[in-house]
Amino acid sequence: MSSRIRQAEKPFERHDLPEVSVGDSVDVQVKIKEGERERVQTFSGTVIRVRGGGLGRTFTVRRIVQGEGVERTFPTNSPVLAGIEVTRKGRVRRSRLYYLRDRVGKATRLREVLGARGMIQSKAKKQADAPAPAPETTESEATTAEVEA
Repeated sequence: MSSRIRQAEKPFERHDLPEVSVGDSVDVQVKIKEGERERVQTFSGTVIRVRGGGLGRTFTVRRIVQGEGVERTFPTNSPVLAGIEVTRKGRVRRSRLYYLRDRVGKATRLREVLGARGMIQSKAKKQADAPAPAPETTESEATTAEVEA
């Protein structure tokens, strides 16, 4: 694609979504319109393909629903996407994970990225999910509280 087209597309690209790559486990929030009302529905699964670039970039997410494989392709720059959350970074050696279509259950698991790239996100997620720690009391404070009671 020529640089002029890239320059013309630049203002329309979305930069509020995280970068997804093949092998990642993601939760995609999709806006669904039902009559007058609009709601957000989550589609969770593994990214098996990323294709295109610029405004035409898409990614395909696969998940198993009631024993049946379901794949859905999302345009990255679509206004229908409310958000994307990368729950787990996968380490793969292929750009297309079509072989997952033939696998079921634990055979569909992928290796997780550990180290700098994976740890930063997993630590942030754990800190957000963890409850606030209770204030610790020292032994002397505990004994004075017992004496007063």
